Amino acid sequence: MTTTLTPVSDPPGRPAHRDPNVLRWLGGYASSAIGDNVYYIALSWAAVQSGTPAQAGLVTAASALPRALLMLGGGVVADRYGPRRVVLSSTAARSALVLTAAVLLLVTSPGLWVLGAVAVLFGVVDAVFLPAAGALPARITDRSQLARVQGMRGLATRLANVLGGPLGGIGVALGGTAGAFGLAALLVGMSLPLLLTVRAGRPADDDRAGRPAVLGELRDGLRHIRQDPVLRPLVLAIALSDLGFVGPMNLGLTLLAQQRHWGSSGMGWVLAGFGTGAGAASLLLTWRGRVPRAAVVTAVANLLSAVAVAALAQVPSVPAAAGVAVLIGVSAGLAGALCGALVQARAGAAYIGRVTSVSTLVGFGVAPLTFPLVGAAVALWGTGPVFAGCAAVSGLAGLVVLGVRDLRRAELP
Repeated sequence: MTTTLTPVSDPPGRPAHRDPNVLRWLGGYASSAIGDNVYYIALSWAAVQSGTPAQAGLVTAASALPRALLMLGGGVVADRYGPRRVVLSSTAARSALVLTAAVLLLVTSPGLWVLGAVAVLFGVVDAVFLPAAGALPARITDRSQLARVQGMRGLATRLANVLGGPLGGIGVALGGTAGAFGLAALLVGMSLPLLLTVRAGRPADDDRAGRPAVLGELRDGLRHIRQDPVLRPLVLAIALSDLGFVGPMNLGLTLLAQQRHWGSSGMGWVLAGFGTGAGAASLLLTWRGRVPRAAVVTAVANLLSAVAVAALAQVPSVPAAAGVAVLIGVSAGLAGALCGALVQARAGAAYIGRVTSVSTLVGFGVAPLTFPLVGAAVALWGTGPVFAGCAAVSGLAGLVVLGVRDLRRAELP
């Protein structure tokens, strides 16, 4: 079994934030992430213009199902062909797909079914792209820099969230939905020249011949997780955290703002608070590079985040909610980044793609499918009980980390 990785840091041991190879990857990742945000805004706008709000919701959620069904296979692809190669090919496919949607919108008025088809195909490509994108950081830097790289990735994500909205709005204002889709395709495509220059290591003794079939590789990856005393409970903790967190902080927050009569501007302030907190956590990891007793810190941050999510539904004013959102951003951002670093540090080098696909499956594929349940539960019981229930599920992740000795003692390199 392959457990070592060919080093790519030049010189070896160089801090990630000073490594040109990592910085090129970061630029490509940021451009692609901004393009993704613009794409989702363009898709939502086009769907709203073409159908009812319920139909628009189905279109925008259509990507989640293929991601949920195919992401484990995407992890196999990432390990078989290498995350760098898969990221490059899937990024090119995503750019071409969004550009095709822009052309269709420019020359005709496609119905909802065309937009839905674009969303589904984007989800299919995402199922391959996301595991590879999650596995690539472990191939471009030393293991000692994994926490710092996760912090840098978090900063790029926050930047994409901040810039994606205004750029999507400008694209719609200047060029309509076709212009917004075209801008998204351009931004995703612009990441390719940078990603082409990124050097990525591969597992030493990587023998591509004689590998089992795809299903066999998938079973090997699942067995690798199941037999590892740290990965097994860590993946469970990540799943519980995502399952309880994604619903209330997405659809639930919109319903909470509506119920409290905060308006879109009030919800914007709450989201800004969350982004500020998450950005601060990412900046801390980028600066520190390593956190002692990483698993314990992860558990405490997760529990604090869960308490804050439950409290968010109890505060009456926008300033108070924004303050609570800052706390959620700091704690959830820290817990999420450390979990990602722990996964990559613990996973065998030949299994990083498959382990990444399993650990991100709930957050990217399953949790979005629970939005209708969250909406129905809020309609029946209100935001307070639903936020509290979801927070309890998310908080179980911290208890799992603290309750499993091997995981509780886990450290970053």
